[in-house]
Amino acid sequence: MIVTLTANPSLDRTIELATPLARGEVQRSSARREQPGGKGVNVARALIASGVETVAVLPGREDDPMLLALAAAGIPSAGLPIAGTVRSNLTLTEPDGTTTKINEPGPTLTLDEGTALIDLLVSHARDAAWLVLAGSLPPGLPSDFYVRVVRAVREAGGNPQIAVDSSGPAMLALVASGERVDLIKPNAEELAELAGHGDAATLEADAAAAASLALELVHGGVGSVLATLGSRGAVLVTAEGAWHASMPPVTVRSTVGAGDSSLSGYLIAQQRGDAHEGRLAQAVAHGTAAAALPGSELPSLSQTNPGAATVTALTVNTHLE
Repeated sequence: MIVTLTANPSLDRTIELATPLARGEVQRSSARREQPGGKGVNVARALIASGVETVAVLPGREDDPMLLALAAAGIPSAGLPIAGTVRSNLTLTEPDGTTTKINEPGPTLTLDEGTALIDLLVSHARDAAWLVLAGSLPPGLPSDFYVRVVRAVREAGGNPQIAVDSSGPAMLALVASGERVDLIKPNAEELAELAGHGDAATLEADAAAAASLALELVHGGVGSVLATLGSRGAVLVTAEGAWHASMPPVTVRSTVGAGDSSLSGYLIAQQRGDAHEGRLAQAVAHGTAAAALPGSELPSLSQTNPGAATVTALTVNTHLE
């Protein structure tokens, strides 16, 4: 089983525009969708679509529209009742795939609610194969919240592998803490932020440069780095080696959830026993399939084609001192 934590979930409303976005003008939409979201929830949705047993842990009352949407979608969840209401996010997608997101900050969680959320997560993660910590933190929780989560899970005797997909102070605090994390999944911008140098455009254009920065994080104690590079694919760096994978171009309809799908693809491949190259191929296949779908729809395993991925070993110094 895989357990996901989404500390700041959202009910995602996606509006597809029939023409490019024109600021200050009145425009008509061609389609509208509403789905439960947030990075961890998206990972759970993609895993469940592929038949992987998954539970999504998040804050929210039983009658919150977000929790009701999860139940309606058949997503097993464990919600922590809180005083506030889960946020709603708006995504605008244009015909060429350009995506504009307007995200609310989310309800403020008290420190007591944060502790209760960790306790709820620990109770579900004890027997999990993987624990996925994903997304931003809501107002009220400290930047070391993920550090506390990892420590609590380890201290409770659970031994799931832990994957993290976050950014900003929360991710920086976790990487700097020295707590054991098995996998992180930054995009190019987040990779540069974690390494403290580099820029997203350069890393997306140069897989070897991205792998070099990822290797610095592996040297620092992170088990593996799966760095997504937009349309240029992704790199995977471990203590054993580094690889780059890309897919044939597709018509992009929406980039919402593409990175979350890539992480889901990696976890699916790892669970079925694939080697590093196979995990990376499934990751880029999942991300590409998600980009070809409208709105915030996420692909199932049957909608992906990892056999079309081109996987190349990278020459990067992988000696750990």
